[in-house]
Amino acid sequence: MMTKTQLADLGLFDAKVPRYTSYPTSPQFTPSITGDMFARWISVIPEGSAISLYIHVPFCRRLCWFCACRTQGTQKEAPVRAYLQVLKDELALLQATLPRGVRLARLHWGGGTPTLLSADMMRELAEEIAKVAPFAPDYEFSVEIDPNEIDSARLDALAAAGMNRASIGVQDFDDEIQRAIGRIQSFEATRSAIDMIRAHGVESLNADILFGLPHQSKERITESVQKLLALSPDRVALYGYAHVPWMAKRQQMIPSEALPTPEERLDLFEAARKLFVWDGYAEIGIDHFARPDDGLTRAQNTGKLRRNFQGYTDDTSDVLIGLGASSISRFPQGYAQNAPATSAHTKKIEEGHFSTSRGHAFSDEDKLRSRLIEMIMCDFRIDAAEIVSEHHISTTELQKMMTEANMRFANRLSVTAEGLFIPEAMRPLTRLIARAFDAYDLSKAGHSSAI
Repeated sequence: MMTKTQLADLGLFDAKVPRYTSYPTSPQFTPSITGDMFARWISVIPEGSAISLYIHVPFCRRLCWFCACRTQGTQKEAPVRAYLQVLKDELALLQATLPRGVRLARLHWGGGTPTLLSADMMRELAEEIAKVAPFAPDYEFSVEIDPNEIDSARLDALAAAGMNRASIGVQDFDDEIQRAIGRIQSFEATRSAIDMIRAHGVESLNADILFGLPHQSKERITESVQKLLALSPDRVALYGYAHVPWMAKRQQMIPSEALPTPEERLDLFEAARKLFVWDGYAEIGIDHFARPDDGLTRAQNTGKLRRNFQGYTDDTSDVLIGLGASSISRFPQGYAQNAPATSAHTKKIEEGHFSTSRGHAFSDEDKLRSRLIEMIMCDFRIDAAEIVSEHHISTTELQKMMTEANMRFANRLSVTAEGLFIPEAMRPLTRLIARAFDAYDLSKAGHSSAI
């Protein structure tokens, strides 16, 4: 890796950049995309396609201060039960709009806390989804599971519905850090939940852990990562905590004076990264790790790694449909986002319409730049032959784009006739390099630290 001075000179520690889980990024969405357009995009999905489906459950028993997701707290069952009915009505709308023979290659329940649903609610939701489309032969059904909000009855329901991958958020196991971010989750509770998950026949496990948290040190993150490794997850996402209290008001509860500096964040990331590599995990993109036999590793090795709203994925479906308040869908034609507020989303669905409130229709240039950025984020390179073959750009124009990007980084990238390559020493700057191919104004978007 380059020295911190060199990285600082190239802007790593000062820059605010997107995570590039989409392109264009969501701040560029506009109200131009409506529910009618969303329905049209669904209706022209080719018959017999394998698609992905995301179900958003926005409720949590408690609101973690670090989280910037669209969630709401509840201690009662009534709002959750009412929301489940809205999801069922939304699924009925989808069923009436989908072409024949569509199957589910991927199904993901996220939130919020999907496991806040009771076992009976889970069964109801799974039955309604099954009416919309059956699973494809090699499907993946994953659920975000809160170790503090799960039991054997709910796992029975999920396993019976076909769940074959579980995802657990760890964040950090240190007591002081957990108190500072409003997320109390002991190692013992996490281990117990994982034992239950595996006892129900679910072998594939994802885990998320954060760096850049208040009071975090190299010693503390080392201890937390070692504890996580003892649980043997198949995949790990090592995300940088994004402190955006102007967007997520609850983050104002977090002591900003206890947050590490950008330079310290890099040290925290490196300390954790080395532990995963030493334990035999493959490095996937900029912040994921996976066992050698995991699907993410195979996707990376075969050039099929992709990027979506959950981060890195081996899902190659052209269509991702998001249901529930604030969910974002991706089609070959563009992005569509549901009404963020649960009340507005509910009103639209009850009126018999999709709640799409904003989005973005792709131009040819969007498609080009989206693929360039995805290649950079997934493969640390641009394959010039693929880009010229599949997009409206000449070899000369592409070479000019890559050369100009290289000049922004003191010509430390490798640009040849074959494309652009990011040397390993430059990979901490990957998001900054991706930004060089972003045509949109990012000045007012409020993105997070580049490291």
